[in-house]
Amino acid sequence: MIKKIVLAAAVAAMAVLTAADHKRHTTYSYHYGDYGPSGNRIVVSCWRGPWQEVIWDRPNAVFVDTLVSVGYDYSTADAIATRICRDPNLVGRPGALKATMERIWADPGSHRRHNY
Repeated sequence: MIKKIVLAAAVAAMAVLTAADHKRHTTYSYHYGDYGPSGNRIVVSCWRGPWQEVIWDRPNAVFVDTLVSVGYDYSTADAIATRICRDPNLVGRPGALKATMERIWADPGSHRRHNY
């Protein structure tokens, strides 16, 4: 009986800690206007872990998908999105995220299939 009570208390404590930790996870998502004749929009969306340090940071699928929709092949889109999301200088700085993505977009050597 006591084992069941202790087990129930441990499970409840972990549930409370998990619920409290959920509030610290941040997803940054910014929409940066229409690009190209197709009217597609690049959505910079990164999942940031519960720490300020860049540990688990990764691009959300919508970020990679919108890069593909504006002309990048999947591997290039994934590389660009991962690079942007894992840059420690861009954590918590939406203006810097936007400027970095705009700089990559404007770079003629960024290997887009279409020349928007």
